Amino acid sequence: MSFESIPPLRTVTVERYVTPLREGGSLPAVVEADDLGMYVLKFRGAGQGVRALMAEIIAGGIARALGLPMPEVVLAQLDPALAQTEPDPEIQDLIRASAGVNVGLDYLSGAVNFDPSADVVTDDFASRLVWFDALIGNVDRTARNTNLLMWHRQPWLIDHGASLTFHHAWNGAVADPGKPFAPIAEHVLLPRATRLAQADAALAPRLTPDVLQAILAGVPDGFLAQAAADREGDPLADPAAHRAAYLHYFQARLADRGRWLQGAIDARG
Repeated sequence: MSFESIPPLRTVTVERYVTPLREGGSLPAVVEADDLGMYVLKFRGAGQGVRALMAEIIAGGIARALGLPMPEVVLAQLDPALAQTEPDPEIQDLIRASAGVNVGLDYLSGAVNFDPSADVVTDDFASRLVWFDALIGNVDRTARNTNLLMWHRQPWLIDHGASLTFHHAWNGAVADPGKPFAPIAEHVLLPRATRLAQADAALAPRLTPDVLQAILAGVPDGFLAQAAADREGDPLADPAAHRAAYLHYFQARLADRGRWLQGAIDARG
């Protein structure tokens, strides 16, 4: 996949708040946008902060670059005036705190939660998903919280805000890029991931520097600046430097992937 084949994120404007999704701790919501599409909106004003939205963009972009089934990710402009029509004070406060750019995922109407005891996936899909989640450090793909939906009889990936655990309180340094991801032992599809070496050979070459740069280009400058504003004198205050640090991290993790791949293989054993 080339740089040119990674399309830029579309921007939509939220026109109607439809309903909250109270299963999520950040209180995401189904909204309708000006393109007549329905989206699951992740709010920048939620407790997890803007880094969760950055993780949605980056992890979602990587998933799609790897050919994994992932709803379209969009940037969603939110007018705080929409709070006036909501009777719930908590929702009013969340909308007002999230004025401006947020992140939306295409709403898969009619989708149901993945049931590991009933829904069947191939060993190839399980292996590719385990490889992806080990790369991005995704702690939310367990039997208790699969973050998978079944839609048109196929599994779809959702909710990557808890991934990229390294970027919380991050100064851009890459201390141990090949470190195995211990939570992969709890991955809901690890028992079916019998083809991890084959998945590695197929997926790693797709994440070229050009592809990673195109994905990172989708993260708004405002998100990058806000994430670095927590600490005075942060070396990541410049958005270009911030993107370069992410690129360096993923390049280093891919270059040293033998260790974390073996960690996932050992976890299966």
